Amino acid sequence: MSLVIALGAGAPAYAGDPSYGGDEGDVQPPPANSGGDSGGNSGAGTIGAHIRINQKTTGSSSSTTTATSSNANWKPPVCWYEPMYTPDEYQDFIKSSYKGAQEPAASYAKKRADEDYHKGDKGLWWQVQFRNDNYTDACPVTPANWEIWVPPAQPKADPNQLTPEILSELAYNSTKLPKPPVVLNPSADHLKVNLGTRVKFAGNFDRVWTTASINYKGVEMAATTVATPVALRVDAGTTDADPQSCTYDLVKGNDGYTVDSKDAACNVTYQRSSGTGTYPFKASITWKVTWTDSANPDGPARQPGLPDGLSTYEQNVTVKEIQAVNR
Repeated sequence: MSLVIALGAGAPAYAGDPSYGGDEGDVQPPPANSGGDSGGNSGAGTIGAHIRINQKTTGSSSSTTTATSSNANWKPPVCWYEPMYTPDEYQDFIKSSYKGAQEPAASYAKKRADEDYHKGDKGLWWQVQFRNDNYTDACPVTPANWEIWVPPAQPKADPNQLTPEILSELAYNSTKLPKPPVVLNPSADHLKVNLGTRVKFAGNFDRVWTTASINYKGVEMAATTVATPVALRVDAGTTDADPQSCTYDLVKGNDGYTVDSKDAACNVTYQRSSGTGTYPFKASITWKVTWTDSANPDGPARQPGLPDGLSTYEQNVTVKEIQAVNR
């Protein structure tokens, strides 16, 4: 691997920080270990360097979509500290990665050498890891501490140190949920003004749970988010429809969660043509999301809570006037 800090290269949100190099160059995040699974979400069930993601879904035949938060202000963690090196491994990492480095990297390497890498002490060096490699959001970890020393009996944990709560947020952000299985009759491109459109809820599904876990160098923890479907909402996509929306509660049945209604359908009457365009028909499911501090989805729910999740199915519908035939 090359230098941890590359002057003039692209970087996350620390470019030009006067407390660490000023305008002399941009600060890059450190390279992770050479295990081949470092970096952002690989799409293969890993995040960061050693976090594993596993999802379990039951009773659903629908296509899936990435869960979105019902709280627009909720954001998943940008970065965190993970256990990475023993003192000897950390010494090898610093000496190889910072060999021949210019300032401010040279001073950083000297600071760690002056600490003797905590050789002889019990504990591990934890290194900052990023949720993805875009670096578009500010990470609260400063470049002056890309790694922190964590002893077995830590008096006070760093606020950015990996915890089950952080794992639960990473699991939430990785969760994929079934799209609402709805069927339109007539089909989306054959709807007529003042002719009822039957929106049928065709299918059922069950809870979805996602576990984020780490088991590395004696540090073992996990968190599981559990998403339970609670409501279905159908939006016609225009105010010129009656009703403009339908909402149903979802209840647990023998084969999964389904609409709490004898007539599991929303009958929409479009009152105006879509003209040369279309209406954005949408169906969405609200999921109640809880989390446990283990790999067991049925463990006790922990706090703080997570926002509800949403999975959405969208399609454009064409509504035409009924053509009269004169004879």
